[in-house]
Amino acid sequence: MEKRKQDKLASAGKRCKKETPPFFKKLRTAGLVLAAIGTSIVAAPITLPAIAVTIGGYVLLGGTVITAVSQTAVSENECDLEEPKKK
Repeated sequence: MEKRKQDKLASAGKRCKKETPPFFKKLRTAGLVLAAIGTSIVAAPITLPAIAVTIGGYVLLGGTVITAVSQTAVSENECDLEEPKKK
């Protein structure tokens, strides 16, 4: 069981290192911009209304998720799903 988890983790690592398609590169950049905007709202040195800080937190979360998902996207040609070797 432990070996299976390590295989999935290694597969995710290999997937992140492969080339990202152009659409997902743009989406990743947009996610980074959203995360930066959300961070600047949440960490603002001035007092903001609670609703603004809450919205900033959601923007930060959304940008982070978009960036993470976009980073793991690979083109269908490069995605070769290897079956685990059976003993």
